[in-house]
Formats: sequence, structure tokens, C-alpha cells
Amino acid sequence: MAGTTEWDLDEATRQIKGSLRDENLTRAAELLASLGAPELISALERLDPKTRAVAYRLLPKDLAAAVFEGLDPALQGDLFSGLRDEEVARVFAGLGPDDRVLLLDELPAGVASRLLRGLAPDERELTSVVLGYRPGSIGRRMSPQYVSTHPELTVAETLERVRARIDVAETIYTVPVLDHTRRVVGVVSLRDLLRTTDPSVTVSELMAPPYSSVAGSPAEAAARRCADLKLLALLIVDEEERLVGILTVDDALRILEEADSEDQARIGGSEPLRSPYLSIPVGRIVRSRIVWLLVLAIGATLTVQVLEVFEATLSQMVVLSVFIPLLIGTGGNTGNQAATTVTRALALGDLGPRDVLAVLAREVRTGFLLGLILGGIGFLVAALFYGVAVGSVIGLTLLAVCTLAASVGGAMPLVASALRADPAVFSNPFITTFVDATGLVVYFLIAKAVLGL
Repeated sequence: MAGTTEWDLDEATRQIKGSLRDENLTRAAELLASLGAPELISALERLDPKTRAVAYRLLPKDLAAAVFEGLDPALQGDLFSGLRDEEVARVFAGLGPDDRVLLLDELPAGVASRLLRGLAPDERELTSVVLGYRPGSIGRRMSPQYVSTHPELTVAETLERVRARIDVAETIYTVPVLDHTRRVVGVVSLRDLLRTTDPSVTVSELMAPPYSSVAGSPAEAAARRCADLKLLALLIVDEEERLVGILTVDDALRILEEADSEDQARIGGSEPLRSPYLSIPVGRIVRSRIVWLLVLAIGATLTVQVLEVFEATLSQMVVLSVFIPLLIGTGGNTGNQAATTVTRALALGDLGPRDVLAVLAREVRTGFLLGLILGGIGFLVAALFYGVAVGSVIGLTLLAVCTLAASVGGAMPLVASALRADPAVFSNPFITTFVDATGLVVYFLIAKAVLGL
């Protein structure tokens, strides 16, 4: 059943659940063995923790190792609680140092210490190298397992080094070139080594300029650099340009996916789940959303306060209340569009906090033009049904609100970045709340001025 369709996978997962529920372990093992590693990962993500642990223990050892490595770290941690100590130790030892560190972050401190003590000395040392960097840095996500060469070595000698470490190196397709102090002086690809017909050619004749990031730099920035440069591997160095590890393109893409998921969750007003949706208990989903909802509910009281202040104005002309959802909705959407665009540009490295004035100038013009178009349409429709005066209030309010919302929406992510806060936190939810309150103030002030209330 390898290469199954999504429907086949759903059916296979249902049958696996049924077999395990009926304690038909032979049938469950047959079903699991019929799936490839990617399908098994998806199937395990859909099972509850207890059933997942039983299903995992039915997998052949080699396949179990590949499946475990493909699971999210949070799921790996949950799975450990359902395995025997000897199984846990075997799986943990089979992971790469960078994957071990991600898993250790999900485990209780006592369990993590015990697992580290159980490693072979050389594996424990490699893992400790990665653990030595602060969470969120690229040093924490790099692999210290690589194969390197020196400028004076020949192609034949370098290929021999590659063969000697082919089973332990994270990748062999990008080979760093180091001097005798371990400083990076270049990089050579396996392709160039293999297509060189003269094995006595030295590496110095083939190597290209290296691309690297400092181990203490943010993981997302380094991963973005790797993706933008379309590298198979980015070299990770210390402050003195000495090589300490590498970041492969698959790990870079995983980091970017995690960062994008986190941004999208916070833009939508919740905390990232960090695990597949179907594997997460409902209580955890509630916890990821409730705090934000409470904060936004408190912020929404600003809108209530504004309505109370202008209660007399509304009572004099009740028709004004008809347009409140339209105006605050349009303002919120305009601000969200600007915030999302700028937050994405920040993530891609296209913008920085220093660009706040340039962004503000562009968003003021953009908001004004959007407001001009929407305000013109709003004026015509409102004037047709409620008269020119009311139409003028709606048109002018849309013009003002769109300009204000786009300006605030564009500037807030940059201000957050300058304050070293997550721009996504200051994006859509808070901007919508701010624009709702200020938009109503603008609306009623314009109404009082135009209608003479």
C-alpha cells in the first residue's frame, strides 16, 4: 500500500485502530507493514497516545527509526512515555545530535538527563555541543556531524574522507574546506569531486567561496539565508569563523515551516499548537486560544466605551448605527492586510525596523487610495438610500479609517520588531481592536461635524 492516496490512508488508519481495539496485533502489524514511512508518520499522528505507542512497537526496528525521526518533537516526547526503557534508549541513540536536542526540549529534565547519561561518550559529546547553544539560535538546530577536507588535499584523498564518514555525516554533498585552525576557507561539492578526472588535483583548485552563519544567530534568519541562496547546506561557524556544524536544506525548510506556522497562529489570535491537529487533546487547543480571546475581549471594551460616549449622537440619528459593522469591519480588514504584508516582508528579510518611515509613507498613500475608492462607492450607495448628508459621512469615514488602518497596520509589525517582540503578536488581533475603537471615534466626530448633531 506504499504510495497510498489520502482516502486509502484514512481507511488504513481506521483499520489499524480497529485491529488494535480488537487486540488483533497480527493484523495491525500487517497493515502497518503495508505502509511506507511517510504514510506511517501520517497514520500515527491520527492515533491517540496509547494506541500510537502500541502501533509503534509493532514496527520493524529499521522502519521504526525512520518513522520516529519524521515525527514532530512534541509527538516524539509523547511516544516515549508509552515505550519501555530499553526501547527508549535504543531510539534515542539512533537519532542525530540535532534531533536529540529537539526531543530533549520536550522531555522532563529527569528523563532528559537519564537519556544523555545512557549515550556513548562520543555521541554524548556531539549532543552536548548542540545543547550548549541557546534555544532559538541556529547552533541549537545545526548538525555537528559533517565531513570536511583541507585545501592541500587531493580529490582522491578527499573522496576517501567522504567514504570514511558516509554513514555518520549529515550530508556528503557539500564538503567544507578548512585550514589547520578549523577556519572555513571554502567549500567543494561532491559533484565537482566526482567529475574531476585527475585524482591528483588539489581541493584548492576546485573550492568555491563559502556561505555561513554564526552559531549564535537566530535560527529563522539562518534558515532563510540557506533557502534564499538555494544551498544544500549552510555552514555554521563560531565568532572566529571556525566550523562548528552545518544546516542542511531539509532542516532549514523545517525551521521555516515552524516559524510560518507560529506567525499564522498568532496573526489569527492563538498560540501555535506545535503538533498535528488531530493528535492534540481538546483541552490543549482550548488553552492555546483562551488567553488571546480574553485579552481581545478586554480590548473590545474600548469599543463599548466609545459607543457609550457617543450614545447621544446615536439616539439623535439611529441610522448611523446601521453602518457601524461595515465601517469597523472595513477598517479592520484594511489594517490586517497591511500588517500581514509587512509581517511577511519582515520574515523574508525584505524589511527591517529602519524602514518604518518608508513603509508608513507607502501605507498612508495605499490606505488613502483604498479609502478613496471604497469611500466613493460608500457615498453613492448611502446617498441613494439615506440622503447626501449621510452618504458624505460614510464616504469621509471610509476614507479616514482606511488611511488610518493601513498606516497603523504597516507600522506596528516594524515597531514590534524594533522592540524585539514577535511582529505577529502585534499584528491582526490587536490592530483590529485598535482600529475598531479609533474608527468609531472618527465616525462619530465626522457625523457630528457634517450633520450638526
